Amino acid sequence: MPLLPLVAVVFLAAILITWLLQKKAARLRLLDAPIARSAHSNPTPKGGGLSIFLLVGIATIYFYLNGDIPLTEFLALTAAFVIGLLGLIDDLVSLRLRWRLPVQFLAACWVVYWLGGVAPIDFALFVLSNPLMLSAMGVFALIWLLNLYNFMDGIDGIATTELIFVNVMSLFLVINSSDQVVSLLSAILLAAGAGFLVWNWAPAKIFLGDVGSSFIGFILGILALLTMQHESLTVWTWFILLGVFVVDATVTLAVRCVNGQSWYEGHASHAYQNAARRYKSHAKVTIRVVVINCFWLAPMAWLSVQRPEFGALICVIALGPLILLAKKLKAGTLIEFAN
Repeated sequence: MPLLPLVAVVFLAAILITWLLQKKAARLRLLDAPIARSAHSNPTPKGGGLSIFLLVGIATIYFYLNGDIPLTEFLALTAAFVIGLLGLIDDLVSLRLRWRLPVQFLAACWVVYWLGGVAPIDFALFVLSNPLMLSAMGVFALIWLLNLYNFMDGIDGIATTELIFVNVMSLFLVINSSDQVVSLLSAILLAAGAGFLVWNWAPAKIFLGDVGSSFIGFILGILALLTMQHESLTVWTWFILLGVFVVDATVTLAVRCVNGQSWYEGHASHAYQNAARRYKSHAKVTIRVVVINCFWLAPMAWLSVQRPEFGALICVIALGPLILLAKKLKAGTLIEFAN
């Protein structure tokens, strides 16, 4: 099937499957009951990311059988579906970190092994090419990315619009290269995310759940490693594209650690969560993130592709204002605003 009709089918299927999940959530025990740190006040269906998980999985198998994805890269991608299944179990029975983290570590090691390691990284002043160090960084990056995407999925639409933005840009940036694998998967992720957003935009009718957020974070990490190997994008381009999420999650974690708070405990002190309470609107914050992505990070990502030798410097320039914004919004500190 040609790509455009396939994308249209995935988009429509995502709308339908997400709607069905929303209707059957109570029977499937996929309801998110609000707690003290929740951004919603009523029980809301969760696990809607299962639609993205299923559709991307079917498309990945189809592309592999069609000869579009090499065996080693297909095997690496299978780890993302293990992570998605782990997230689904977590949505159903709330797994503890001691059960989740070893599986995440093994899945990340599986990815790096089948990809044959991680491509060298140009830091401008030097090129890091040590295979062991690069592999360790790749494993850490995959685990951090899947968890930070989970952390950032806290208000309506923000994680889904980020998914759409990143894949629109990755598709645009690699479309003229020979990176067919990333082009195909980005197009499917974009279509599935857009279909899910129909039900996830504020006020959300259904949430991604861990099955969605952890799967998305992990597979985006795999796409980043693939583009580095294929020499279509650098790690700095991916840092820029995911800048809002990377900065907010990292600054929040750093502040909490400095303040002696446990990094793995649930909280509602991310910059975007403080902003949502300040503006009393999920949609306003999500739209602001989209504006930052489109009018600041997108041009910087494009520039990093045009001048890869300055990728590290462009990344610093792109993320610098986001760090200042995160500090202004008191990332890592729970801020309540009067009604």
